[in-house]
Amino acid sequence: YEIALLSTGGTLTAVEHVMAGKIDNAYALTRPPSHHAEKALGMGFCLFNNVAIAAKYARKELGVERALILDWDVHHGNGIESAFYDDPNVLFVTLHQERNFPPERGTLDDVGEGAGEGYNINIPLPAGTGNAGYMYALEQIVEPVVDQFKPELILIAAGQDANAFDPLARMMVTPEGYKKMTPFMLKLADKHCDGKLVASHEGGYSTAYVPFCSHAIVEELTGITKDVGDPFIAGIHNLPTNELYDIQKEAVEKIRSVYAKYWNL
Repeated sequence: YEIALLSTGGTLTAVEHVMAGKIDNAYALTRPPSHHAEKALGMGFCLFNNVAIAAKYARKELGVERALILDWDVHHGNGIESAFYDDPNVLFVTLHQERNFPPERGTLDDVGEGAGEGYNINIPLPAGTGNAGYMYALEQIVEPVVDQFKPELILIAAGQDANAFDPLARMMVTPEGYKKMTPFMLKLADKHCDGKLVASHEGGYSTAYVPFCSHAIVEELTGITKDVGDPFIAGIHNLPTNELYDIQKEAVEKIRSVYAKYWNL
């Protein structure tokens, strides 16, 4: 319980420092993770919902009117979705492997309700989606929506379990993919909120590979590159992670057709 409180506090501290202009952006490297935690229920290794609490804190205490939460953890961020399902001031966008965990969450039918209808964007991707598929979804869905929403703060629920070696998923993202996704989000932050972006550590269960994926993100956030590389590249060099397949395009087109009702896509 005490460690979970500190985990949430780490994300809140990162948001405070970014909003105060003390730092440009931050990566809250904390455990336990958070995005499955519901209002009165811990689940999926999560006790408190760090990112959801941080968004509410930013709005209540730090003067943020519109916040974007992008969740690229491979599992659906059900707890974040529940927290803002009827809230038009927090745009929640989640990219996740379709029909994974939790069961029956993260479908295209879940678009938000009441004033929040259209502000809950589920992007369920087929198993086998790699770097190219993730970037395609970001370019085709996330960027145009964010450009219209114009957030004042961007929060990333940064789970690196979409990696090619994760035992709890079947995606093919590599450190190279995270090195593309991160500056993509930084570009949106620079465009709309003076670079104010906080990534908060979420899932990732390949203990050997997650550090290299997370390191790639931190390199992009800081602009400091070290000679680390991907020591597992030999084991994945034949995977088509940088190829975009029709099944991935079709999934994104289906998503576009649902949310075109609410956004200019």
